[in-house]
Amino acid sequence: MESTLILLKPDAVEANLVGKVLSRIEADGMRIKQLKMFSLTEEEAATFYAEHQDKEFYDGLVEFMLSGPIVAAVIEGLNAISRMRKLMGATDPREAAPGTIRGEYGTGTPKNIIHGSDSPESARREIPFFFEQEAKLNE
Repeated sequence: MESTLILLKPDAVEANLVGKVLSRIEADGMRIKQLKMFSLTEEEAATFYAEHQDKEFYDGLVEFMLSGPIVAAVIEGLNAISRMRKLMGATDPREAAPGTIRGEYGTGTPKNIIHGSDSPESARREIPFFFEQEAKLNE
């Protein structure tokens, strides 16, 4: 079993797509292990996306992630990271395959509905960022 983090971005929440996206994950045989909705602070958004700080899209991404509530979830399943990456589709919805989450619902970048960990290393860093207290409670 493998765990990965997903974030349903403000555009997903605003468009009432949370249930549809989570249903697709469950239909693919993965489990939702932890789930919460909240709004990021500017410090949290800047810290989470710090690896992109020198890229031209950074400021717009942080601003977008502050524009409304998000849903964070820990997804578990066999090869969950690669399966979620396939289910999400390419980062740019215009390049995402038909039938993927981004291909079906995304309108551009950063308005591509969903973030997902891209590697086991990223998942190990990202999950505790949003679920640190919850993880301690489950120890």
